[in-house]
Parts: sequence; structure tokens; C-alpha cells
Amino acid sequence: MAENEKKTNAVVKFFQRVIKFFRDCKGELKKIVWPTPKSVFKSTGVVLVTIVILGLFVFLLDTGFMNLLGLVMDVAKV
Repeated sequence: MAENEKKTNAVVKFFQRVIKFFRDCKGELKKIVWPTPKSVFKSTGVVLVTIVILGLFVFLLDTGFMNLLGLVMDVAKV
């Protein structure tokens, strides 16, 4: 009988911990401060501009290195 009570106790404690976990999650979700739509659009704009600038930078580097490689290969043929 005592062994059966221990198993029941363990099951009850497990479910109590699960319930406590979800209550804590609910409490943490209430603490979230969501950004305003204006802030989201501003941040999105900053990210897009940064991507374009970095893309152009990488494109220019790639073009420069390809031209440099072309010059080196032409010199090697002579």
C-alpha cells in the first residue's frame, strides 16, 4: 500500500509542477512589452537600408577582386 501511495504522490507532485510551470509562463508573458507599430516600421527600414548598403559593398568588392584576378591572369598568359 505504501508503494502505491508513493507512486500516486509522485504523479500528483509532477502535475503540480506542470501547473506551476504554466502559471509562471503566463506571468512572464504578461511582462512582455510589445513594440509599437511605428517602432517596428522604423526598425524594418533601418534593417533594409543596412542590407542594401552591405549588399552594394560586397558587390563592389567582388567586382574589384574579379577585375584584379582578370589582370593577374592576363599577365600570367604572357
